[in-house]
This record gives sequence, C-alpha cells and structure tokens, in this order.
Amino acid sequence: MTDGRDIRYNAKSHIGLKRKINEDAVLALPDLDIWVVSDGMGGHDAGDYASRLIADSIAMIPPGLDPTERMHALRNAIQSAHQIILQEAEDRGRGIIGATVVALMLSNGYFVGLWAGDSRIYRLRGGRIEMLTTDHSAVAELVIAGQMSWDEAEQHPQSNAITRAVGVGDELHLDKVRGEVQPGDRFLLCSDGLTKYATFAMLQDVLSRLPIETVSERLIQIALDGGGADNITVIVLDVA
Repeated sequence: MTDGRDIRYNAKSHIGLKRKINEDAVLALPDLDIWVVSDGMGGHDAGDYASRLIADSIAMIPPGLDPTERMHALRNAIQSAHQIILQEAEDRGRGIIGATVVALMLSNGYFVGLWAGDSRIYRLRGGRIEMLTTDHSAVAELVIAGQMSWDEAEQHPQSNAITRAVGVGDELHLDKVRGEVQPGDRFLLCSDGLTKYATFAMLQDVLSRLPIETVSERLIQIALDGGGADNITVIVLDVA
C-alpha cells in the first residue's frame, strides 16, 4: 500500500532455453514498496552469486523507515553488495563477478528508480509506453546520439557490452530517475532476456491488453518464442 493506493504486482523469472542456470534474481518487497531485478553478467564468473547477493542485501532493509531513509537504505544496500562482490572476486582470484540492477521504489505518490547496467524500467500510461531508464551499454551511446532506436540497439553485435554494473570497477555510480505516479500507471521491470525479443510496440500491446494475473507469463513467452537465449525476468506493477 502506497499513499493509500493499491499496488498489485506479478513477478516471474525463467531460465530460458539455452542457459544451464538462471543468473537473474527477482525481489518483491511490497511491504516496503520496493521491487528489484538483477541480471548476473553472462560470460563472467558467478553471475548468479552476484545477482542473488544484491537481492539479499536489499531484502535486509528494515521496516518502518520513512521514505527518505528507505531510499538511502536501498542505495546503501546496492553499494554494500558492490563492495562484497569486489572482495569475493579478489578472494577467488579469477575474473570479474558482476550483475546489473534495477530497483523501483514507490512512496507518497512518486516513484524512484535506481539502476546500473541494462536491466530496465518501463511505464505504461494512457496506453503509451515509455522507457524510464537508459542502458549503461556501448550501444546506448548510439541511441542517445540519435543514430539508432532502442529496438535496433538490441540487435546490434555489441548489445551485450555493459559499461556499468554492480561488482565492476572500484566505484559504483547508480543512475536515478524520479517522477509522479498516477492512478492507472503500469510499471515493467525486466532483464535484457526480455528486451532482446520484445520491441516497444510488442511491450505496449501486451501491457495494454493483459491483466496483472497473466501479463508476466505472456511477456516471458514472447522471449521464449523468440529463442529464449538468455534468462528472462519480469515484474509488472499496477497502481490503482
């Protein structure tokens, strides 16, 4: 319950058709109005460890915090996970361990999103979809420069080249987006296992048509039908 508004959500994660383990982590904390998707970085060592550690760190946020304290606790939990992952990589002495993260927090009629990497937050409002995050990736710079669309970027050979992630680099810089929440808003958090296969038009169509009970399952099925080469994680939230 946020500011008297009813929040309904549906969260699902699927290993996909090609991977042996699910390196995605999904976390729903409705009592804190926090939802999280983390994607262990493919090709890196122990991505599943990294994504799960991020989710577990956020899950330790205590109840009863005011919105500002909760926002700081969310940021601190991610930063703490970053330091632990760095130390784990050093202790193992073999390669980088990392994960993307995208977190959504609702409070007092507003939303805040924090992220690092290419997991995303979308919002459907009035039947139109908008991407609220901006990928930290090599191809994102081409999109920002107007040289291609986000849909085209997903098909680029460098689409998996992440420029920022938890556990990678000495310092972690989290980006932040904030805005008002309106009744009827629908939010989507997802890993790139979905967006590799679902265009903006496809997402808008499914999010506009399907009820909360089946929308996440349908989105995952789109990715599986497209090839399901990666793990797929989806959270959909409806604000009444």
